[in-house]
Amino acid sequence: MSFEFLNAFKFLKKNTIIHRLDPRVKLIFSLVYTINALMFTEIIPLLFIFLSLLPFILLGKLFRQWIKSIQSLAFLYIFILIINTLFITTNGFSFSIAMIIRITIMISAFSIFFLTVDPNDLALSLISMKIPYEFAFSFSLAFRFVPTIAIEAQNIIDSQQSRGYEMQKKGIISQIKNLFPLLVPLIIGSIKRAFNVAEALESRAFGSKKKRTFYFTIHYSGSDWVFTFFLLFILIGLIIIRLQIIIMPEWFYWGLPV
Repeated sequence: MSFEFLNAFKFLKKNTIIHRLDPRVKLIFSLVYTINALMFTEIIPLLFIFLSLLPFILLGKLFRQWIKSIQSLAFLYIFILIINTLFITTNGFSFSIAMIIRITIMISAFSIFFLTVDPNDLALSLISMKIPYEFAFSFSLAFRFVPTIAIEAQNIIDSQQSRGYEMQKKGIISQIKNLFPLLVPLIIGSIKRAFNVAEALESRAFGSKKKRTFYFTIHYSGSDWVFTFFLLFILIGLIIIRLQIIIMPEWFYWGLPV
């Protein structure tokens, strides 16, 4: 049992083309690729969408972290493959491959988003979208604490194992029982952390003024607009392809339901 895979969603400060994009563009990027993945159940278009993600991963120098996020889904991939192959009599294997590619696309898109968006920039981008500051701050704070909780969970596991407790016993029931020595201290620690954050915010008069000022602001640049239109072009193009598949499914038919 390991929570190190959550580090694959921890912000990495780098000077790349992807990192320099506006956070709102990267949010649109994640949503567009998620919509594209959900539109299809056929292998060919899903494979095309997946391959189109790879240049963004390479441009952002995120390949190692992306591999970690995909490796963490190995159990889920095997589960999908076994269940669909055994219980779907017609083309169960092909359907499993399509679903695995779909999940990989969605995880990869949001992995790129989390790895390249600074939590402070995320809050500013949400505020610029007219979202109340309290909600934007809460979201960015939760975003910031994901790797912290992952590190704390791994420390608890290491501590329990150093005391001779076997965290990786075989069997589903044993695995469920093993969660309690992990979850109880993790929940208690998270509650204590929440109280500390609340006291810190209160001591700084958080929420005393409705109108806030910011140290710096974010703006859409020319490259941000170009990338946004590029994403919309991809989305519209794939919607047209989806309609073509519905009208003439023999173009992309791989024995999958359309």
